[in-house]
Amino acid sequence: MRINVLKCVFLLVVLTAVLPAEAQKLITYEAGMGTRDPNDADTWILYQRVRAEHDGMVLYADSALLNQVRNDLTAFGNVKIRISDTTHIYGDQLFYDGENRVMDIWDDTVRLVDGNTVLKSDHLTYDRFSSIAAYDTWGITVNKDKRLVSDIGYYNSETKVFDIYQNVVLTDTNMRLETDTLTYCTETHLAEFWSPTHVYTDSTTMYSERGTYDTELRYAHSVKASEVHNGEKHLTCDTLHYYEEREFGRAIGHVVLTDTVNEIISTSRYAETRQQEHTSLVTDSALVRLVNRDEDDTLAVPDTIYIHADSIWVTNDSSRKFNSINAYSHVKVYRTDAQAMCDSAYYSAPDSLMQLFKNPVIWYEHYQSTADTIVVKHDSSGAKQAWLNGSPFCIEQIDPEKFNQVKGRNMEVYFKGGEPDYADILGNAEMVYYIIDEDLYGHKSLVGVNVGVGSDMRIYFLDRAPDRVVTYGKPDMSTYPLDKLEQEKRTLANFNWLESRRPKKPLDVFVW
Repeated sequence: MRINVLKCVFLLVVLTAVLPAEAQKLITYEAGMGTRDPNDADTWILYQRVRAEHDGMVLYADSALLNQVRNDLTAFGNVKIRISDTTHIYGDQLFYDGENRVMDIWDDTVRLVDGNTVLKSDHLTYDRFSSIAAYDTWGITVNKDKRLVSDIGYYNSETKVFDIYQNVVLTDTNMRLETDTLTYCTETHLAEFWSPTHVYTDSTTMYSERGTYDTELRYAHSVKASEVHNGEKHLTCDTLHYYEEREFGRAIGHVVLTDTVNEIISTSRYAETRQQEHTSLVTDSALVRLVNRDEDDTLAVPDTIYIHADSIWVTNDSSRKFNSINAYSHVKVYRTDAQAMCDSAYYSAPDSLMQLFKNPVIWYEHYQSTADTIVVKHDSSGAKQAWLNGSPFCIEQIDPEKFNQVKGRNMEVYFKGGEPDYADILGNAEMVYYIIDEDLYGHKSLVGVNVGVGSDMRIYFLDRAPDRVVTYGKPDMSTYPLDKLEQEKRTLANFNWLESRRPKKPLDVFVW
């Protein structure tokens, strides 16, 4: 019995190998007329209302050549193929290989219609095993309001995904995408690219060398060589998330945000730009540069202001003109002629007003000023007025061991032409002031030191240096020879010389 079973199995294998293809895999047909090809007895020449079927596919044509031995079909005139209930192909000439289930269709405009997707070309190949249509000369696809153009393309009618190459253009009513390599899904509306790509809209131009673009959500995600250009704002970074309709961008890694109109350059490791709110945020190694120009429109590098903080907000007004800066935590500011440090700062461009909060320090040449809050107002010539509110303490270094000092309850400093003119110390004024004598040859020498207190004081400046001091309200002032002043009287209470924390060059703003 076991030997007979083995014989039956062996005979079944042999018969399967030598028998012709199963009947359901042969091309069947209907036609108004038909005849054998006189030059090829295996081929039928079919005319009038030709209808052929093969394994679920239905084909219509005006005429056809059917070779049942090779199981292939060549069709002519008004060719229509129904691949499935939703997928149809139209052309003028077709060759179909029933064994490999691959068809080639030719026409001036071959059309593949798959639901809302219409693909046109002059030559299309369709593989029924993989459900992939391919073209290699040109192809144009329309899907609702989306239009795809490329030289080479592949479309999977099962997954609804295009893979297209060379001179690729994807457009709709709001956007134009240009690249060289693209994958696009007509169901998710997601485009994925791996080559230099530009996305153009009415307000924005985006560039990337690898990423995705959601054509419905207007959302771009770039992970290589990312750029966004929106009006006066240019953003470059490593990784980008950009929402076109909200005009909101999130940038990560090597971020450079440039405001070309207002000459503001911001760099960081992370940034957000909110164009509808006219606001940008930079954080993580944040640096904002306010670039000044000379009258001849050349860069005035020495006048550039460098601002560093943990987080910095830069805001424009509705006309996109620079409006303000908010800097939070570990703030340092550098400019060639002045530097500052504080916990948080606010700058209002329309008012030309800088406010420094919580342990602020300002350095100006060999001067240092501290207070609870410092406010400085500018005009076209430079500083115009400064307010030091709450325990102001100003220090001028004479030499490594000697310092002019003044402190009080509040202080106001007035400038003329950008140079200090006079300062008022209001309430509980105290002073240590070294007296300098100048001989006929211009040689200067220290001859004594004034130490005293008063209710108020006024200090007049000449050539950026204190020239004379006026004390009000029953002053108690004493003058000492240099070697007679006790060491403890040489510095006022809470003296704190912070020169070691002063930024000496632009990148020192990162050193806290």
